[in-house]
Amino acid sequence: MLATIGARSIDELFDEIPPELRAPPLADTLPALNEMEITRLMRDRAGRDGSWLSFLGAGAYEHHIPAAVWQIVTRGEFYSAYTPYQPEASQGTLQLLYEYQTMMTSLTGLAVTNASLYEGASALAEAMLMAVRAHRSARRIVVPRAVHPAWRRVARTIVRNQGIELLEAAYDRETGQTTPAALEAAARGGDIAAAVVPQANFFGVLEPVDELTDWAQARGAHVIALANPVAMALLKPPGEWGSKGADIAVGDGQPLGAPLAGGGPYFGFMACRKDLVRQMPGRIVGATTDGEGRPGFVLTLQAREQHIRRSKATSNICTNQGLLVAAATVHMALLGPEGLARVARACHANTLDLVSRLTALAGVRRAFSGTFFHETVLRLPRPAAPVLRALKAQGILGGLDLAGDYPELGHALLVCATETKDAGDLARYAEQLARILRKGTRRSTRASRSR
Repeated sequence: MLATIGARSIDELFDEIPPELRAPPLADTLPALNEMEITRLMRDRAGRDGSWLSFLGAGAYEHHIPAAVWQIVTRGEFYSAYTPYQPEASQGTLQLLYEYQTMMTSLTGLAVTNASLYEGASALAEAMLMAVRAHRSARRIVVPRAVHPAWRRVARTIVRNQGIELLEAAYDRETGQTTPAALEAAARGGDIAAAVVPQANFFGVLEPVDELTDWAQARGAHVIALANPVAMALLKPPGEWGSKGADIAVGDGQPLGAPLAGGGPYFGFMACRKDLVRQMPGRIVGATTDGEGRPGFVLTLQAREQHIRRSKATSNICTNQGLLVAAATVHMALLGPEGLARVARACHANTLDLVSRLTALAGVRRAFSGTFFHETVLRLPRPAAPVLRALKAQGILGGLDLAGDYPELGHALLVCATETKDAGDLARYAEQLARILRKGTRRSTRASRSR
């Protein structure tokens, strides 16, 4: 190729790139390996990671995934299926997506769902854009500080160049909840297009969703529910919040059959009231009949611009995490409503047990008094970062240090326990944390005596 185009080397081919912008040659690369050698190498590398006992949550949750889920989803007809633009060649994929939508409308209590969005954070941003389009006059949205900080950053990045202002509402320092008064203070008396209502919030605390929903809708604003899909199996669905129900519901579908695999891929879900369906981004599958009266499935309610004309489109989401949606569909079908509710109850019970064990230790207490679902914030008697490092040395991922995003909480730790934990796991965490805190106390005592 170089000889054909008249270049003497790769460096000459790219000589227009300034030297300071060029990446140096890769160091420490391995020599060429065959398939067997690569397989052995990857197994060895994976083994070095070890097996962790994880109490991390914060938007990525370790749930049991039945073996049948990925056994089915990795079949060729699902695993390699592309966007179903041709319904006559994609009836299997379209039927699966239709079944997914049916399950999600049941879970959210809303009329319509799409299939689907990239992940929860960008789904939240899309819901904000959707609410502004539907409202037409206001371009301000109230977002509680108790929403996941990374999701707030993603949403702000996506909407800020469209003249949309995000107003931060404080949380109550005693309960960890967001109150209508906090929303009112954030809105500063002006018109708002929407208010975001999380359930549960980032701290794991359950919000007074009925009050928050009624507050927003009384001011002509849309309500964007930000919901955990497992919690929805146990709690009141967004479509039943307040006197009218939430207008839009979004969240991350990771808890529904997606494994923890280096940060993804995940998928975002979105549901809304029927009168907002024309504003909904992404794909929607509808049931129909063909010319001979036979049932079938097609993509529906989408303008052509959504796929081919970026400047004219309501949204530019056309393909997405379809494989993860397939996994979620199989996962929900295997568990059923009662199975998903049992998972939610087991998560809540394990977190209650964990909190009871940890708060029995000297200096450990709950940060908030509000009711929680399957994660909560604990205050420690010393900074969380060194405690987490000591726990990690024992094979325990002890939670998330909140010092960076919520410094006002002091030595705060967000912990989570799902249905995958048993009494032995909880006891091991409590024992190791007790040992680490005792060791730290003895070290502090010796240091004070030497002074």
